[in-house]
Amino acid sequence: MQQYKHKKFNELFDLSGKVAIVTGGANGIGKATAIRLAEAGAHVAIADLKLDEAKAAIKDIEALGVKGLAVECNILKEDDLVAMVDDVVEELGTVNILINNAGGGGGGRENPAKIAVDEIRRDFELNVFSGWRLCQLCVPHMKKSGYGSIVFTTSMSSVNKSPNMSGYAGSKAAVNHMVANLAHDFGPEVRINAVGPGATRTASLESVLTPEIEKKMLSHTPIKRLGEADDIAGAMLYFASPISEWVSGQTIFVNGGGVQTLE
Repeated sequence: MQQYKHKKFNELFDLSGKVAIVTGGANGIGKATAIRLAEAGAHVAIADLKLDEAKAAIKDIEALGVKGLAVECNILKEDDLVAMVDDVVEELGTVNILINNAGGGGGGRENPAKIAVDEIRRDFELNVFSGWRLCQLCVPHMKKSGYGSIVFTTSMSSVNKSPNMSGYAGSKAAVNHMVANLAHDFGPEVRINAVGPGATRTASLESVLTPEIEKKMLSHTPIKRLGEADDIAGAMLYFASPISEWVSGQTIFVNGGGVQTLE
């Protein structure tokens, strides 16, 4: 029988010497997560379309006393994904943690009578296929190192039911179930989980948020405020760290205990 080793409290969130990739890490939830991982001792690579902003975020990472690397990466391009992982391994030594945070889509604008199937296909390419491919590229390095944790950013839309959301919400629901299945493929060395944010104050939400919408959202939210990027980063850190070493294939929703929708 395998002997369980009790970890001291300060070991449970210790990521010293681990190497993390955060896609879409230049801003918002991705940047907050990158900083949390760095505070726990991880070296962090930020892969983002916006290289200048990624470099600026890396300055904040390196100020915490760990190594950082900014890589320009379009997650829809196979060559970019391969080159990014190769660069991280060459510069930082390995990959232990993958935060599949980059994604997107047309949620809220997907009227099936008005859009083309290519727009729905793009939702799945952004939110499902790119992350699956990065798992395939990173897991061998994780298994070789003896430590691996993958975390996807999913969405409350994956369980909510709303109009004009079929492609985006469907792709995020696919992420939840994909994660549950990949846990069986990647274990025991590599864990894989997902974090589903509720309404979180990011630039994208602020662009559509009105006082009326916020009031309606909070009427269905026991913790009477909207989320902050740090709230989501805390759940990401939990999954990335040894404290969750017996947790895999799970999706946790960080939503103030409620449901927030735009309509």
